[in-house]
Amino acid sequence: MPSTPKPEGQAPEGRFVKVCPLADIPVDGVLGVEVDDTPVALVRSGDEVFAVNDICSHAEVSLSEGEVYDGTIECWLHGSCFDLRTGKPTNPPATQPIATYRVKVQDGDVYVSLDGGDE
Repeated sequence: MPSTPKPEGQAPEGRFVKVCPLADIPVDGVLGVEVDDTPVALVRSGDEVFAVNDICSHAEVSLSEGEVYDGTIECWLHGSCFDLRTGKPTNPPATQPIATYRVKVQDGDVYVSLDGGDE
């Protein structure tokens, strides 16, 4: 079956938004971006890229200014850490999770889907 052309800036499924080149995200680091007016922290951990909401659920500060280690992102203000896969806090003072988003890397570019649906 032939494929139909997709709008510029979208991955083939149409629910993903092109955000940046993979090279823009530091290796084992984080980059803060906006996707459809939503603050998103893109985290590159080894060969994987994760996308989580960039606002700490405890102190409402930017998580992309924090550190990344052991599969978590740490809030720079009070030290809460959030699991990059689930968004759940792994230590206090945060008790509420942050949103996680689906990510695809295609042709050297990073695409994020805010819809949270299954592939």
